[in-house]
Amino acid sequence: MTREPPLCRQGGKAHERAPEQEQLVLGQEVLYNIIPQSLFKGGVKPPMRLGQQLTYATEGDNRAPKIYTKTGDKGFSSTFTGERRPKEDQVFEALGNTDELSSAIGLAREFCLDGGHTFTSQLDKIQCILQDVGSNIATPRSSARESHMKKTTFTAQPIADLENWIDEFTEELPPLTNFILPSGGKGSAALHLARTVCRRAERSVAPIVRTGEADPDVAKFLNRLSDYLFTAARYAAAKEGKEETIYKRAD
Repeated sequence: MTREPPLCRQGGKAHERAPEQEQLVLGQEVLYNIIPQSLFKGGVKPPMRLGQQLTYATEGDNRAPKIYTKTGDKGFSSTFTGERRPKEDQVFEALGNTDELSSAIGLAREFCLDGGHTFTSQLDKIQCILQDVGSNIATPRSSARESHMKKTTFTAQPIADLENWIDEFTEELPPLTNFILPSGGKGSAALHLARTVCRRAERSVAPIVRTGEADPDVAKFLNRLSDYLFTAARYAAAKEGKEETIYKRAD
């Protein structure tokens, strides 16, 4: 699965922007979490760092981009469609949860790298897909034009990929006969933590999907992702020879 480098929380002021970008920027803090680089065409350069709110520069403009934009100081942010909404809006709540999920997976990935695990490339892909999840969430269907929809459509293929990976892990794991607690080494425990964040992200996305403002496959992906993270946590513990803690009812 090939994906372009993701960009997060882009904002600032654009010059010479293409028509399809007219709602993207222009002095707005566009907190749609993640929009792929392919959205940026013409003379506009995307921000240079992940997870930052940066201003845009045009070709030939060598000024260093600024991290701050000040456009969110009054408690409002913009969707990809250009709507200004309060920062506590459910769209931004869902975006924040998916952003936190990606960070949790990034931390788990580092522990898994230390443990010598070979599935970390899957975690890389998942983080990129979460960028696409954010793009879809940040494009409310009620205010989206066809050009917005085309750029932020979410497909079912990542769900199938997760299911294949889960099946591959499961083939190498003993049957689950007890409730287990988050444990099994640093990598495993970190994956369990990411799983709980994933559940929260799914809960925050569910009402947006139910109202038709986001693609149903986004919710399905997050649901399947929590299953993947649980199975990957067990797999990490098994490969490291770490014992998982079994739930025992307190006497």
